[in-house]
This record gives sequence, structure tokens and C-alpha cells, in this order.
Amino acid sequence: MRTISTTRIRDVVKELCLAANFELPSDVASGMEWALQTERSELGRRVLAQLRENAALARRDSLAMCQDTGLVVVFIDVGQDVHLEGLLLEDAVNEGVRLAYREGFFRCSIVNDPLQRINTEDNTPAVVHTRIVVGDKVHIYAVPKGFGSENMSRLAMLKPSQGRRGVLDFVVETVSMAGGNPCPPIMVGVGLGGTMEKAAELSKRSLLLPVGQRHQEPHLAALERDLLEAVNRLGIGAQGFGGTVTALDVHVLTAPTHIAGLPVAVNINCHAARHGEAVL
Repeated sequence: MRTISTTRIRDVVKELCLAANFELPSDVASGMEWALQTERSELGRRVLAQLRENAALARRDSLAMCQDTGLVVVFIDVGQDVHLEGLLLEDAVNEGVRLAYREGFFRCSIVNDPLQRINTEDNTPAVVHTRIVVGDKVHIYAVPKGFGSENMSRLAMLKPSQGRRGVLDFVVETVSMAGGNPCPPIMVGVGLGGTMEKAAELSKRSLLLPVGQRHQEPHLAALERDLLEAVNRLGIGAQGFGGTVTALDVHVLTAPTHIAGLPVAVNINCHAARHGEAVL
């Protein structure tokens, strides 16, 4: 049994939140370079170049890439041979978020109740997803999720008979309806199967996957490629100004489901695709 203090988790969450808001992930930066080389619209290339410059300035001056510094979503995989001591896990996560948003001078965007809407003033609480896994390590992913993209999420409970074509049509329709709202070029996360809430979690978890990585299952890798091609045919382009690159990538994660259902969830990330990970 390995003991890990939740103080370390607090500190890691803090650093991940700071870095995710200041620095474009390397895989996303590579995707943006691909977009610049691929985009056929002159206006689209100009917009992409401005996004690249914005990211460079944010990294150089330790400034947030976007004024919407998001609601922090944290995925934590805890090894079953780990003993956590100190603060409760979620309290440690929230303290890390609180410290990061104070130190980074980030906008605090969280309200304590969806209807009364009183700001909590420290960007907490985070949304925390925890899994118990094999081993003696703790794997932490932090995803500050802006709501220009989050508001474009959709879920459908398709009939099994709608199959692959139904999934394709729903995902492409979702991106088409989103238009320029999620600040393209976007990342598109797709969750298939499970139940309503499982599909939604899978769609968000898929946004952690690197740009350019294909699913290990050939039929799902083919679906990802077909979705990316179809989305980029929409012509939405960078920031909605038109062009041939609307998405940098599409990732699909799946779970077993009921014989009577085909849940499909779509979660979109903006061009910054902010996320960070660490292993303790």
C-alpha cells in the first residue's frame, strides 16, 4: 500500500489549471500548424495565424488564452493500492482550483445554483470524476472547460437500427448547429453506448486524447476519419469565418449498452482544447 497526501493532489491540480490556461497543449499546437498548412481560405489562414499568435503571447506572458477560463473538470484515476491521507479528495481538488484561479488572476465563472446564480467567487466547485484502477499511482487530468463550447453539447438516444449512419448524421448536425459559437477549429468528442450519463462522460473524456491519435479498433478509427472529413466539409472554418478546417480532430470512445439503445453524446472543445495531466 502506497500513501499519497492529498496536499500533493491539491498542488498538482493548481499547476495543471495554471498551465492549461497559459499554454496550448503540444498536440493541439501541432494540429494548428496542420490547419494552417491545410486551410484553403486566405481569411481562414489569417484567423488561424492570429490564434497562433494569441497562444504564443499567452505562453510568453503567463496570461490566459481566453477570458473564459472555464469550469474545471477533473478526471482522477486512483490506483487500488493507494491510500490517500489528508483532505477529502474533492476538497483537495477544489483547493487546487481555488489557488490557481487566484494566482493566475483568472475569471471566476461558477455560480452556486443554476437559478439563483450567485457567484462562488473562487471558480469552485470543480466537476470531479473518479475511478478506482489497478496499481499504486494517481493519474490526474484537469480540463478547464469554457462554455462557448460546452453549451454546444448534445445527447441523443438513437434507435439501434439507426446505426453508424445515425451516429454520423447526429454528430455532423451538432457541429453544423454549433457554427462559430465554440470558437473553431474545434475538437469533437463523441461518446457511444452505456446510458445517457455514461455517453456524456465518454464524450468529454475523449477530448483528452491527442490530436491525430486514432482508435485502436479499426471500425471506430474509420468512423473518426469519416466524421472529421464530414465535419470539415461543412465550411464553418476558423472562428466561423468559413474555410476547409472546422475541426482539428474527432475522437470516439464507446461502452457496452442495452440491446434497445444507442446513446450518442457530443462534446465540443474550442481551439485552445485546454487540458493537462500528471501522474503521482
